[in-house]
Amino acid sequence: MLKDPKVSGLATEFTGNWLTFRHFQKNNSVDRERYPTFTNDLRDAMFMEPVKLLEDAFTHNRSALDLIYGDYTFVNPVLAKHYGISGVEGENNKWVQINGAGKYGRGGLLPMSVFLTVNSPGLRTSPVKRGNWVVQRILGEVVPPPPPLVPELPEDEAKSELPVRQMLAKHRENELCAACHSRIDSFGLAFEGFGPVGDRREKDLAGRPVDTKAEYPGGITADGVSGLKTFIRENRQEGYITNISRKLLAYALNRSLQLSDESLVGTMRLQAKDNDYRLNTLIETIVTSPQFLNKRIPESGKVFESKLQSREVKP
Repeated sequence: MLKDPKVSGLATEFTGNWLTFRHFQKNNSVDRERYPTFTNDLRDAMFMEPVKLLEDAFTHNRSALDLIYGDYTFVNPVLAKHYGISGVEGENNKWVQINGAGKYGRGGLLPMSVFLTVNSPGLRTSPVKRGNWVVQRILGEVVPPPPPLVPELPEDEAKSELPVRQMLAKHRENELCAACHSRIDSFGLAFEGFGPVGDRREKDLAGRPVDTKAEYPGGITADGVSGLKTFIRENRQEGYITNISRKLLAYALNRSLQLSDESLVGTMRLQAKDNDYRLNTLIETIVTSPQFLNKRIPESGKVFESKLQSREVKP
């Protein structure tokens, strides 16, 4: 079933909701006078990049780890130009796999321009939003909302007196902010080598050199997206696998997970580990589970009713 062309619908809906970019094609927050290359065609291409990656992953039974660590991505001509990748010609509906994407600063979900753009406020980057996206959407950690009346950082990076790293350091001096920012800022600072629309850069909009080094929880220092991937592999990989297991299960069941589902999440994680974290293993564990094969009937005395039994039998 995962080899059927309809898997593109799964890739679009599941990925869009999991990683919160489902409505990106309506995104109009980018200042197009400052970023004239951000056309509707580029916006659509940004949206499709993670969809193409997940579609390929489902169809070819990739490892869930490839979504984070894979040194490849998919581009069409307009996205290839945005990434500085030569040799991709043709119509915008032509998508090709780019191996060795690391030399262009790409590879896997983390440095995709759709996420870098949707988590930027328009005329500057936002390590807070980008870091929060990684921590919550990729690693599955819960971060409380910010307290009320927290002062905003300047909207235009080109007019700010300090680089964003120093502004965040001053922001963390507020005790109400420090606890959460210490958990998320480093994950976002790793992306400072990408501008507000996901373009690679060595200087910020004010002409100051950018710094992509970050100190992660536990005092671990790493540099850039490659350093972030290494940190996740060595310290947070189990959290990522648990998170994607939970997201797949909730999507398949079309409901929020309950305490009774936690044992199934554990089974998914263990069985996936024995099979190189292949996506087919995660999905097979779901579709053979009681939660998937049965449905709850709250108004009846029964806890479950078999989906097979509930179907009308026709001659």
